[in-house]
Amino acid sequence: MKIYHKSIICSVAAVAVAAFFASTGDVLALTPPSEVPAASAGEYSEVVNPVIPKSMHFAGVKVDLDRTDRWERLDRELTSMAYTHGNTLLALKRANRYFPVLAPILKKNGVPDDMIYLAVIESTLNPRALSPAKAGGLWQFMPSTGKDYGLEVNDYVDERYDPVKATEAACRYLKNAYAKYGNWESVAASYNGGMARISNELDAQQVDTAYDLYLADETMRYMFRLLAMKIIMENPKEFGFHLTSDQLYQPLEYREVTVSTPVEDWPTWAKQQGIDFMTLREHNPWIRAKSLPNKTGKTYTVKIPTKDSLSRSHQKKSVYNRAWVTD
Repeated sequence: MKIYHKSIICSVAAVAVAAFFASTGDVLALTPPSEVPAASAGEYSEVVNPVIPKSMHFAGVKVDLDRTDRWERLDRELTSMAYTHGNTLLALKRANRYFPVLAPILKKNGVPDDMIYLAVIESTLNPRALSPAKAGGLWQFMPSTGKDYGLEVNDYVDERYDPVKATEAACRYLKNAYAKYGNWESVAASYNGGMARISNELDAQQVDTAYDLYLADETMRYMFRLLAMKIIMENPKEFGFHLTSDQLYQPLEYREVTVSTPVEDWPTWAKQQGIDFMTLREHNPWIRAKSLPNKTGKTYTVKIPTKDSLSRSHQKKSVYNRAWVTD
């Protein structure tokens, strides 16, 4: 199954012509809709519906998609993601950088590999992501939840934006929820809707899995967004996403510097390390201000990117998953 993308040159040309007449002050005569000739079928871009499997596996468990409601819910999410090209492309490119960081942490903590797609649908793998509700980082922790699971969150340090520490915290949440529910789809639903709500609804609706719960639309969609993202990322070429290895975002190399004292001025500190403040913040998004009081003497690890990592022509190239690329 392939999704074809045809040229939109005609549309671009039309916009250019309109802009030209507007800039010259001439009036562009518009043809009344009733007089516009009907387009032939060949003038439309082809829109191909993704093929929905009869079943699939998630977190080691078979998901039966023969039920009409499940099939349609996955169809909705898979169709949406397949045609939301920008976000899906970014997720694929960023995954090459962040999956090598996140996957080993999940494995070390006994969390199924498939739960990595939770970070993908939460943040599109943008470590600086911040939602309107103030959920932050790759795993989109709310400030209070981040603190509950061991992250420092204040005006100077916000470890929700540290990919490693946030993933460790996410594992603690996921394992805690799994101990409560015994299945990963309910864990995922609780990540979106909250443990209290999912627990109450499982009891009230007398079912064992979140697949069978009637919930707010966003939470009911959540598990199927995970399934859809897994399907696409396991074989993106089947959905029209054609990337070369050079287009993937590469993992970065760092030297690490520990800081156990206050930092009066991070920009000055960065200069002493041979980088600027922008580079410091870009690679250490947990730093949230230009200073660090650090009254307790806590030790922080600051990542300083190597010179080669900051150069596309010199950085080491690797491909995490060959199914993501065409070369």
